[in-house]
Amino acid sequence: MPRRFPVAAGCAILISGLMGAPASAHVVLDTREAPAGSYFKGLFRIGHGCGTSPTVRVTVQIPSGILSVRPQPKAGWTIDIRKKTLPEPVAGPHGKTVTEVVSEIVWDGGSLPNEHFDEFALQMKLPDAADGGVLIFPVIQDCVQGTRAWVEVPTPGQSRRDLTSPAPILTLTANPQAHKH
Repeated sequence: MPRRFPVAAGCAILISGLMGAPASAHVVLDTREAPAGSYFKGLFRIGHGCGTSPTVRVTVQIPSGILSVRPQPKAGWTIDIRKKTLPEPVAGPHGKTVTEVVSEIVWDGGSLPNEHFDEFALQMKLPDAADGGVLIFPVIQDCVQGTRAWVEVPTPGQSRRDLTSPAPILTLTANPQAHKH
C-alpha cells in the first residue's frame, strides 16, 4: 500500500498538468467544430499574458467567407470593428446583398493579468461548405511588454502540438439544418 500512493499521486499530478496545458499555453476556441452555414458563438480563450506581462489588446482576424460577425462587449474593454470592402457584392444572410465584411475585431484598453484567463466572444454566421473545411482565426495578443502572434497553421501531416504559436482553427461539419438561429 505505501508504494501505490506515490505512484497514484504522481499520475494524478501528471494528468492534471497535461489537461491544463492547452488552455494555459495557447489562444484556443472553446468549441473546435461547428456545422457549416450555422450561427456560431466562438469563445477565444486567452490563457496567459506575454511572459509575466498582462494582456491589454486582443485582435481576432476574421477569415474569408464569414459575412456576418458581432463581438460581445467586455467590461473595461473597448471594441473596434474593422471592415473591408469586397471586390464584388455577394448574397448574404437573409437575402441581403453584402458589400463589406468585418476583417478584424479588436478588444482594447482592458488588462488581463498573466495569472488569469479570460474569453473573448464572437457570434457569426458560418459559411456554407458542402465539403466541410476549416476556418483559421489568427489572433494577435498585445501585452504591456511584448506581443504574441497566434498565427501558425500546421502543414499537411504536422500536428498542432508541434507549433509554438498555433492559430485557433474551427472545423466545419455537415449541417442538416443550415438556417437554424
